[in-house]
Amino acid sequence: MLEVAVIDRPAAAEASLDPIRQRILAELAVPASASSLAPRVGLTRQKINYHLRTLEEHGLVELVEERKRGNMTERIMQASAASYVISPAAMSALAPDPSRFPDQLSARWLVTLAARIVREVGELIAGATAAGKPLASFAIDSDITFATAADRAAFAGELGESINSLVAKYHDGNSEAGRKHRLVVALHPSLTTPHVTTPHVTTPETEQ
Repeated sequence: MLEVAVIDRPAAAEASLDPIRQRILAELAVPASASSLAPRVGLTRQKINYHLRTLEEHGLVELVEERKRGNMTERIMQASAASYVISPAAMSALAPDPSRFPDQLSARWLVTLAARIVREVGELIAGATAAGKPLASFAIDSDITFATAADRAAFAGELGESINSLVAKYHDGNSEAGRKHRLVVALHPSLTTPHVTTPHVTTPETEQ
């Protein structure tokens, strides 16, 4: 089971949005059969099987094993991932395009950039998985508290200067064998939470 999977096909997205199927996917974090799922979800085994076939068709659940039960074969299924993200690619005609209204101070542009990350990284993961090759990535996720709005503005200015300096240092547009990468840096207010999240840095990792 993957930790997270990106759904990029409209039909798969539609299948995953059904509340009953979401409940089934949540239950299938642990392998189970239609018979064992039925009482937990509150549906008949036949209806569970119907939903399982749909989810399996779209790659959202996988067959783990088959067990003989008398003259019947019990299929043990598991969700293909612990959680799912629907890519903007599933709504290609409506997917946001960051190049249409670039504005560093626009929260909506930030959402557009985040949507592009989901779409592009989802495609990269799919391609790397199909090719059996690793996909290196790097991310930083941390919280910061500013005493004043002026401090926040000063931080944003220094951050921009530092990033531009690093880009100028390492970018080589003349390298024929160069590997292009996308760099996105975001800053936004934190949602109110009951606890403080400590800064966490994700080192370059391998995605399978």
